[in-house]
Amino acid sequence: MKLAGRKTNTIIILSIFTALFIYPIVAVVSISISHVEDIYTFGYRIIPKSISWDAYKYIFASPQQLFSSYRVSIIVTVLGTLLGLLIMSMLAFSLSRKNFKFKRPLTYFVFFTIIFNPGLVPWYINIAQTLGMKNTYLALIVPYLVWGWFTMLLRTFFASIPEELFESCEMDGANQFTVFFRITLPLSKPALASVGLLMMLRYWNDWFLGLLYINNTELMPLQLWLYNIMVNIEEMSRVAADAGVIETINFPSESARMAMAVLAAGPILLVLPFFQKYFVKGITVGSIKG
Repeated sequence: MKLAGRKTNTIIILSIFTALFIYPIVAVVSISISHVEDIYTFGYRIIPKSISWDAYKYIFASPQQLFSSYRVSIIVTVLGTLLGLLIMSMLAFSLSRKNFKFKRPLTYFVFFTIIFNPGLVPWYINIAQTLGMKNTYLALIVPYLVWGWFTMLLRTFFASIPEELFESCEMDGANQFTVFFRITLPLSKPALASVGLLMMLRYWNDWFLGLLYINNTELMPLQLWLYNIMVNIEEMSRVAADAGVIETINFPSESARMAMAVLAAGPILLVLPFFQKYFVKGITVGSIKG
């Protein structure tokens, strides 16, 4: 009886926390389809007073640009995540091997990048002028390919794999590439999925690289396009306030902000459940052994 009571209490507590986490998502969707006058009159409501699609009509006024931005963000997110995982996992595998000659200096170099940042101006000059990546997909992918913290996380996970397994493979004639692709990567799915999810979120939510390096509207990522819409909404609201017509303007500024949040977060919310079973295991197992 006591065990059943504890399970019931646990279920109740978890249900409360689940409701608290779901509430903001439902509220954002509700506000995005609420009429602007209802928002100004009754405030934010979990159930819309009246439904209006004006916010989505405003955003979908230029569907070609919206779909183009989605395409750019999807390409950048997929390619950036896959390439980043490949490069960082190869680097982390080298750092995890005890017989690697340059293990110590390379580890210091990776750790140095976690602590110190070169600055925005050298970063821009290197990407835009030295490498000539401005107005290309590479400008949206290359700067985030390698992260020191993710590399060290993967290195820690790889180091937890028994060294005897690698030695037995090498005794059977396997080279380092075979050990890496045939042994290490299949055993590291939790860590790769965890880092991959974090990188995916980084690429998908980024608008800063597009603001720095992209002038071509055909290469504008989704977040930058939504950012520009947000700036236009704020400017229109400011002009309306200066003109004294803020009470009468019928523009879905508040609901449009929430509609943009729905469009930006929707794809990630659909992908997240596929990584959930690996996420916690990848973080905890990778932190056991240093």
